[in-house]
Amino acid sequence: MLITLLVCLAAGIGAGLGTGFAGMSAAAVISPMLIAFLDMPAYQAVGIALASDVLASAASAYTYQKNGNLDVKNGLIMMAAVLVLTMVGSWVSSLVPNTTMGGFSTVMTFILGVKFIVRPVMTTKQAMASVSAGKRAMQSVLCGSMVGFICGFVGAGGGMMMLLVLTSVLGYELKTAVGTSVFIMAFTALTGALSHFAIGGMPDMTVLALCVLFTLVFAQIGARIANHAQPKTLNRVVGVILVILGASIFAVNHLG
Repeated sequence: MLITLLVCLAAGIGAGLGTGFAGMSAAAVISPMLIAFLDMPAYQAVGIALASDVLASAASAYTYQKNGNLDVKNGLIMMAAVLVLTMVGSWVSSLVPNTTMGGFSTVMTFILGVKFIVRPVMTTKQAMASVSAGKRAMQSVLCGSMVGFICGFVGAGGGMMMLLVLTSVLGYELKTAVGTSVFIMAFTALTGALSHFAIGGMPDMTVLALCVLFTLVFAQIGARIANHAQPKTLNRVVGVILVILGASIFAVNHLG
């Protein structure tokens, strides 16, 4: 029981801070840790990770919204495109042999972390507001479709893909990008968790409860600190967290 508690705590800290600070998916952290250290079946581990993502992302999105760092309108547009194209990408992936891209999410997490440290996102909300509503909506549909298809086809990388697209393609200010990303992920994670539990049955309830609790607590800590941080400082903190998480996940996946 002590080992279970410690593993869930470590997973919750990593996933929670990653969600609250950087808008990344808890599944990227929790799944490999549960599989490696608790010998949990992969399908159950992913279901628990997605369930942990729901409350953590929703609570983080609320914190970002309170601080004016969430684009709800375009977030909803992007979310619809992501959900639809994820299903399409998953279907296409099932028709093509050997499409699994091992380590995609891990490598992307590490590279994106380095990017935020070396080239911080310094876009302002004023610059964001200069883009017309129609153009922003069209960009949200196109980018959401791209993110959704890749996530469905590859099976990973949703949070990181969204953060990269929001900051580098759509020109979002970093706090608004993270807020919008966690807003979208709360719904996509809920969809994924429900489908996992419906197909594979309920997982270990103790592990589920611990992961949900720890991820939620540390996501709130991360989100509150992030919303009061200076842009350059936030970029560096996000970058360091992503680099550490990327390296840690790589190490966990290659133990033994």
